[in-house]
Order: sequence, then C-alpha cells, then structure tokens
Amino acid sequence: MLDTPPALTIRRSFQRPSRAAIAALEGALTGHVADALGGLGALDAAIKPLPGAPPAMQSLVGPAFPCMNSPADQLGLVGALGFVEPGDVLVAGTEGYCGTAVLGDLMAHMALNGGAAGVVTDGAVRDTPGIVGVGLPVYCAGVSPNSPQRNGPGTVGLAISIGGVTVNPGDVVVGDGDGIVIVPADKLDAVVSRVDEIRRQEAVVEASVKDGLVFPDSWRAYLEPGAANFVD
Repeated sequence: MLDTPPALTIRRSFQRPSRAAIAALEGALTGHVADALGGLGALDAAIKPLPGAPPAMQSLVGPAFPCMNSPADQLGLVGALGFVEPGDVLVAGTEGYCGTAVLGDLMAHMALNGGAAGVVTDGAVRDTPGIVGVGLPVYCAGVSPNSPQRNGPGTVGLAISIGGVTVNPGDVVVGDGDGIVIVPADKLDAVVSRVDEIRRQEAVVEASVKDGLVFPDSWRAYLEPGAANFVD
C-alpha cells in the first residue's frame, strides 16, 4: 500500500529581488511593464482588483511568493502565511476555481500583519467590505461567499501556473487598475530600464495627441501599397 504523501510541499527560502529594483517599478503602469516584456506577462483579464476597492488598493508591486491550492481548498495559502516576509505578494493559484473563496477578510488581515504587500489569486474571495477595511491590495477573479476546505494537497514557495502565466518565487508582481503583470526575475533589470524609456516615449505621444494628432507618421507604413490591400 502506498503511503499518503504530505498535504503540503514547502520551499521556505528563495532569492528575492533587491528593494531598489522593486522601488524602480513602484507606480509603473502595467501597460508599460507589459510593453517592456514584449507585450506579454499579464495574468488573465478576469483577475482584477477587488470589487469596490479604493484607488489605494489598486496599486501593487513586490516579489512573488507563490502557493498552489487545490480547487475549493486554501491549504497552500495557509502554509504561505507561515513564511511570508515583509513586502511579499502572496500569489495563490486555485486552478481558476471560483466556486469557493480562497481568502476572506480575516486571512487578509493576517497577511497584512505578516507584512504582505498584497494577495493575487485566480480564484474567488469573500467578505469584500471587510477586506476593503483591512486595506490590503487584493486581486481576484471573482467573489463567492462559499468557504473552502484545508485538506490539500498544496505547495508553498514553488513555481505555479496562474492566469496563463508561470510565476516563480522571486518574480516581481506589478498591479494597477488594469490587472496584474508578472516580471520574471531574470528580466527585471532590463524591464526597469525599458519602462523608463517607454514612459518617455508615451509622454511625447500624449503631448502630440493633446495638440490634435490623429494619425502618427510612424503608422503610415501600414497603409502603403503591399502592406494594405485597397478594394475601392
């Protein structure tokens, strides 16, 4: 007879990015960060700030501390709370299950007490007025009053797949009102450098648009014969 495996598999230590690198992305728009990643990196469009969250709860940046939870279960997130470090973003995968909540206001407050910068899940949460009262940024795919189990199996501190993106421990989570973008740790320095240039370019174009720009010269190549087929 096979032995029953442990309910949790936990990696307690991993390399987190420097505070300076994290700070360089504070306030960065997720659109700019995705552009710096070649137009990729965003989690599924269903994962958004908690409904009713004020602007202060719609901004998030920090190292990812991933955990995986079985559908209708929260044991991975419970385990992660035991090892969360200040500034971490708890990224809780549920295989996209929204039939029960993986987080409520009490657990959100515990995460805040542990120093977490926020929580991101592809599942559901509950007790939304209470979470708003806690003030911890929470991104989720839905809201459900149903409560989860704590049976496992689950993982803590290991790579997970969530919202169509692989999240490794120590990757950087960037969130705003548009959603969440994951910056792989090995691309962080390049993204930080690229975001500054994108901000500058966007500012130039924005000024031109406000001055009446309708169609940038750089787009005219799309309308040249051979690039476009005119039928009139």
